[in-house]
Parts: sequence; C-alpha cells; structure tokens
Amino acid sequence: MKTADVVIVGAGPTGLALGVDLARRGVDALVLEKADALFPGSRGKGLQPRTMEVLEDLGVLERILEAGGPYPIGMIWRDGERVGEHVMLDPDEFRNAAGDSAFTVPWMVPQWRTQEILFERLVELGGRVDFGEEVTGLDQDATGVTLHLASGPGLRARYVVAADGGRSAVRRALGVGMTGETVDPNPVLVSDVRITGLDRDNWHLFPPAGAGDGYMAICPLAGTEDFQLVAQFPEGTAPDTSLDGIRKVAAARSHLAPEDITEVRWASEFRPRAALADRFRSGRVFLAGDAAHVHSPAGGQGLNTSVQDAYNLGWKLGAVLADGADAALLDTYEEERRPIAAQMLGISTGVHRGEVRRGAATMQLGLGYRESTLTEDTRPAANTLRAGDRAPDARLAEVRLFDALRGPHWTLLALDTEAAPLPTTSLHVIETPARPPYTKGLFLIRPDGYIGWAGDSADGLRAYVTRLGLR
Repeated sequence: MKTADVVIVGAGPTGLALGVDLARRGVDALVLEKADALFPGSRGKGLQPRTMEVLEDLGVLERILEAGGPYPIGMIWRDGERVGEHVMLDPDEFRNAAGDSAFTVPWMVPQWRTQEILFERLVELGGRVDFGEEVTGLDQDATGVTLHLASGPGLRARYVVAADGGRSAVRRALGVGMTGETVDPNPVLVSDVRITGLDRDNWHLFPPAGAGDGYMAICPLAGTEDFQLVAQFPEGTAPDTSLDGIRKVAAARSHLAPEDITEVRWASEFRPRAALADRFRSGRVFLAGDAAHVHSPAGGQGLNTSVQDAYNLGWKLGAVLADGADAALLDTYEEERRPIAAQMLGISTGVHRGEVRRGAATMQLGLGYRESTLTEDTRPAANTLRAGDRAPDARLAEVRLFDALRGPHWTLLALDTEAAPLPTTSLHVIETPARPPYTKGLFLIRPDGYIGWAGDSADGLRAYVTRLGLR
C-alpha cells in the first residue's frame, strides 16, 4: 500500500494549488485525479486580484500574466448590428478599490490553462499527480486515513483533502451534506469553440429576441484561439452540447451562420446553484473548493474562493507536518474558511441576480479573519489596520513588502520598535521605520499574508507563538 503525508483528491485549481503549496514546504503530498488528464474546459476563467497575489506567492505569476489578458468590452448585438457597448467591469471602480494591490482588475485565463500552469509548477517542485485513480471509499482511524481505489491497492495518508468538485465522492463517503438553493432554474450551455466571423476585441452579447428566449454571449478567451460560448435555455430543456446543437443555437440567436462554428473543443451544461457543505472537516479529512462550496459562475468567485481555501489550508498542514506545530492548528481551517465561503456564495448569487455590482465586493482583497481564534491584537480597537486583516503591500526599508513575504515563512514587522526574539526559525524579521498604512509597533504576518498578531510592544507575542507550537 502506497503512503503519503497528504493525499489530495482532485487535480483542479484547488488541488493543484494546494499541491504546489505543500511541495514548497517539503510535505510529502500526492494528488489523485479520476480523469486521465487535466480538465479541458475554460469554465472558471476570471482570476480576482487577491488570487493573483496568491499565485504570485506560489511562483506562477509570470506564466499567468503571459497566458491571459484583461476582460474585453462587451458589444451588444441586435439583428446583426452592433447597437451599443456594455462595460461589465468598470476599470476605475476596480482601481479605486484595489488600494495597495498591484492587481487592479480581474485577469482572464481559461481554467484549463490555469491548471496547466499550476501542474507545471507542481512538477518543478517535485510534486506528482496520479491520473486515472478513482476513490471509491475511505476509512479513518486515530493515525490516518485509508483510501480505497477502483484500481486496486489502497492508499494510506495522515491527512486527506477532498478537492474533487461539487459531486465530491469523498464528501459523500464522509456523509457530509450540502445545504443550498437553485440560483436560476434555467439550464446553461457553456462551450469552448472555434469561430470565424467575430472579432476578438469584444465580448459579444446577444440579448433574448423575445419572451421565452435565452441570452447568448461569446467571449474571446485571452491567450488562445478559442471563444467561450454561453447560452441560456428555458427551464426543463436539455441543451444539446454537440457541434450541430451549438451551431443551431448560434445561428438562431445571432447573425452567425452554422458553419461559422468550426469546432467544439469542450462543452457542458449546468444549472446555476449555490450550496455550502455542512462541515469543512471530518476527522482527518478536509473539504476544499467545489467539494465544500458551489457557486453561480456570476462574478467569478468560485475558483478564486477555492484557490484561497488551498492557500489557507496549505500553510497549516505544512506547519503541523513539517514544522512541528500543534495539530489543533488544523481546527482553524473550517473556522476561518467556512464563513468566507458563505459570504462569497451570497455575493455570487447577488451578482447573478443583479443585486451586487462587480468591483470591491468581488475582488476579495477585503476578506480577513478578525474573528478567528488565531487572531490577536493587543492595541486599542481604534487602529484601522487590525490583526486578521490582509497585510497591505507597502515599501518598507526600501523593500516591497510582498517580495519579503513571498515564501512559506512567517514575517515579523518591527516598526520603530525593537524586534522580539522568538522561539521559531520559520520567521523573517523586518526592522524599519513605520510607514502608512503601518503604524509604530509589531505585526506578525502569517504565511498566507494575513496579520496574525499585532501590538504596540512585544508583550504577549512570545505566548502567541508558543501557543501555535511553532519551532
């Protein structure tokens, strides 16, 4: 029976991002994927500014930037004529909301390409993915988890992470339920196609021609020759995902001729829904990504929330398995991520229904963990920047803070205050004069870029580090 410290079930964005994070921490992790290859579709194509920051830390930013591009302006068509533009993402609103972030707008990268880039990075770091491996069940005991595989011999791990999607086999094996609602009863066809006769400068929008008709949108996928075609259908119908079916839809709802759709590279259909797992942890098994929360695609929150699940869980598993931290640290994964997922589900549904604007609410830069049991702030509550907040980027001691934060370590900012010697080697110390938005004092920044502890002096800092069991 093969063994690993961590087995990640599912090689989507969540599982691959977690695999990368664990590999750079020296954790023995194995990713299992039921399919014989990576997912081939564009589905989650928008990367929000906070996710771009995460991907920069994971060492794939340059490749992500090269693989994608900004969202194009929407072009509204009626009867074969261009009748007006639609600005889905207001650059000024995003820029104003971005604050200190280097990333001011979502970046479009087809999901299949994001996964390829994360897979390449995982392999560079010595990680591995076993394709064609289906999990059929599991058993837990006090020391680990035994996974049963359709291929034969089982697999033993100290911890397992279910990142195997909305129909998660691992979640079902655990008996963890999901609570949710249908966001829209109308089925939606989504496909990656090759098209002639449409420019690649615009996101082409075809509103319904009459009552009972559905919309259609055709978006050029940055960094590829493909377009993503999305079409809504009446409730109770089953979209035809074949080449002929997609040609008929395109011809009926636009000025395109059937033969203008030259190839279907991937196609699927779904019904927008929102659902949240009742728990994000069961014993030694964690749920992450779509296995834990399912979003409407509106607003581009699903993939982004999922990658940040991985980012939160990765450093905690690394701390326990590689750095000797107390295993109780893992309890904070559900505590921190489930409320965030619930919040982002509300935003996704709100965007879908036209109740929430894309912008500050969807960038995910303002999310944090002020209420977490990992968060301590010994200063007066009047301070604007609090423990639990995302650590803002800044120029400190002539160094860009995010450059100093990059990597699997903790960082202590000592601003006009003497740094406290701490009983841990996994710590970088920056001593510098205070500079906005940071005031005089000490800020201990977690490996995922959030302020864990803050104080005017070092009083209580050693106790905080000791409580986490870091060495």
